Amino acid sequence: MKNRAAIAGPIILCVLAVAVWLAVRARSRSQADADRIILLVPDDASFSDPGVTVWLDAASEEGLHVVPVRDSSYLRPLTDERICAGVILPDSIHVRASDLLVSAIHEYVASGGHLMLVYDAATKSSQGFYSSDRSRLSDLAGVDYAFYKALGAGMIQSGEVSGAIPVMDELGVPPGKYFPFEKTSGSKGDEPQAQLRRYQFGELDYPSFVTSGNYDGKVLLRSGAGIAAGYRAYGKGSVLFVNLPVAFLAENTDGLPLHAFLKYFAEHVLALPHLLAVPDAVGGIVLDWHVDSNAAIRSLQAVTTWPIMRQGPYSIDVTAGPDAHEAGDGQGFDVLHNPVSRRLVLQLLDRGNEIGSHGGWIHDYFSAHVDTDPPEQMEKYLALNKAALEEVTGRPVVEYSAPSGNQPEWVTHWLEAHGFVAYYFTGDTGMGPTVGYRDSHRAGQDIWAFPIVHLDRAASFEEMARESVPLPVVEQWLDLLTSFVVAHRQVRLAYFHPPGILPYRRVVNDWLKRTGKLRSQGQFRWYTMAQIAKFLNSRRKVNWRWTERDGLARLEASDPTSLSHFAWKIPAERYGEPGLTRGSAEIVKASDGWIVVAGEGNQLEVQAKVTGR
Repeated sequence: MKNRAAIAGPIILCVLAVAVWLAVRARSRSQADADRIILLVPDDASFSDPGVTVWLDAASEEGLHVVPVRDSSYLRPLTDERICAGVILPDSIHVRASDLLVSAIHEYVASGGHLMLVYDAATKSSQGFYSSDRSRLSDLAGVDYAFYKALGAGMIQSGEVSGAIPVMDELGVPPGKYFPFEKTSGSKGDEPQAQLRRYQFGELDYPSFVTSGNYDGKVLLRSGAGIAAGYRAYGKGSVLFVNLPVAFLAENTDGLPLHAFLKYFAEHVLALPHLLAVPDAVGGIVLDWHVDSNAAIRSLQAVTTWPIMRQGPYSIDVTAGPDAHEAGDGQGFDVLHNPVSRRLVLQLLDRGNEIGSHGGWIHDYFSAHVDTDPPEQMEKYLALNKAALEEVTGRPVVEYSAPSGNQPEWVTHWLEAHGFVAYYFTGDTGMGPTVGYRDSHRAGQDIWAFPIVHLDRAASFEEMARESVPLPVVEQWLDLLTSFVVAHRQVRLAYFHPPGILPYRRVVNDWLKRTGKLRSQGQFRWYTMAQIAKFLNSRRKVNWRWTERDGLARLEASDPTSLSHFAWKIPAERYGEPGLTRGSAEIVKASDGWIVVAGEGNQLEVQAKVTGR
């Protein structure tokens, strides 16, 4: 008995010590990672796999903390890896999952956790087979799906995706990317419905699993296959079911769905704070002017007398050579030899605008040959254009727009290697600035793509004219787009060619009255691509954390140089009025939460009571 007692004593002490250690570790984790979102990653996948990094990059751009965690770490006994704000089970990279992981996810949600379940995640067993007549996570999703035995390849169907207009706004989809703007006679229910649309083509088909059953949650999007996205309660927790391959789409120049649902999960499901992607929390528009040839001279001379020139700054990108269509035609803007062109460029520069490069020297020729001729033959046109503009302006050229939107990957690499920080982009439409992915790999490191916004199939004014878009619809779109960037505190890029804007003088002048009023109230700004790209590169250096302890939340932030102009949004539904405890900041109550705008200094600390869920 004495020997047993002698053995039992140390064992009990060890167990108690482990329990205390786990409690302390768990408490430490809960303090340090109150806003941590776990991205579950299979054990055999690398954290550098594009299927992982596309989520991490999106989280960084949205100002969120997403952390990859391997399945084995998540499942390991006596671990604190499950302590988090929410869990993402991603598409594409996590098609396979063990029964043990599926069971653990059920347990997590039932006990109060929040899950973002995406498309084909866990539809196959760890051996790579569809293990039943439906997904093992169908009960979590709220509908049956992945009917491989019954439908085979037909279990996935492609079709148009639609949703209520208020939901489109909640998802952060800008007007024009969804269309129409108003309720139509065919709308379901009381809320106006709209379709996601594609630039130039209109119809936008997305694959989704055929779903079956009555959905008992909030339907976000529908397709011909059934529920394309929805949010519902499960046990004490909740599930955001996204029946779209968002990571796959993001890896192939359609990042809006991934960003939209990641932001929705963080903001509307988890009520997390996030670091905003605009200076001083002020949303705005990049208005990108494309000057192709000498055909723009008369229109530029006219536009410089409009009220538009009393606002700005704008991004004005120029094809600088003497030719426009082919070598020797003499129809180029010719900034080096045409005194009128040179004077216009300097006049626009003096008004605070950013002068950038529009393609390479000969607009149409470069566009037609840039993706067919050897890069070493085409690089000279990029270099000539950049050098000519720098000679005239006396400033580095750091932003770019591709003629006809034609930008093969080698151009992006050339631009980044030659000091460019931003470019307009006809992929990822509807999004804000992004590093972007092309063919499943990151397009750049410190150069930012600025995707265009569009009104259904048209983006520029001249395209709207060709599409016969009624003037009232154009007016409404400009008004709604402005309201969107103000309300969401984000940036979007719209573009035009100077000749194309002339028939829209009244529309533009009325639009500028609205933006001018918002500017004077500090609610709206015009930005250039270069301004925002430099801000976003600086934003990467901001180190911040969100902790919670004993009913008190704390934001701690630092920057090697200064935190000035960086801003956070803190959900008012969950947190009380923040108070400044270190550094300098302006804290204001807005309709969408508490806004904390940092002042001078490189340290900031703000505290707030946890009042909600």
